[in-house]
Amino acid sequence: MSTLGSFIWSIADQLRGPYRPNQYGNVILPLTILRRLDCILEPDRETVRELAAKYDNPNRLRIEVKKATGRPFYNTSNYSFANLLADADGLADNLADYIDRFSPDVDVFQYFDFKKEILALRDVS
Repeated sequence: MSTLGSFIWSIADQLRGPYRPNQYGNVILPLTILRRLDCILEPDRETVRELAAKYDNPNRLRIEVKKATGRPFYNTSNYSFANLLADADGLADNLADYIDRFSPDVDVFQYFDFKKEILALRDVS
């Protein structure tokens, strides 16, 4: 079994308390997507934060981010996977902030109702 497969199963083992196996996707899929987006956005994170501080208008921000990064989506949060755990006690709130600050066209987390899952995981820990 691959290292990645082992890692994913270790996460599933931790979810066994509050989740049944058919519910694992409610957490694993959004987290996998979130991690992938985090990796894509990492090289231009500071540029996007600077642009977000400069432009209040979301339409203008989208245009400026596209010009600067070549990507049609962005995240303006001060959080990333690299620093989310710095405040372990505030992890649920910080993760929710991170998800909320994606550009409006990144709606996958609403589809999964992922913020509800974050709160559920916080409440069982």
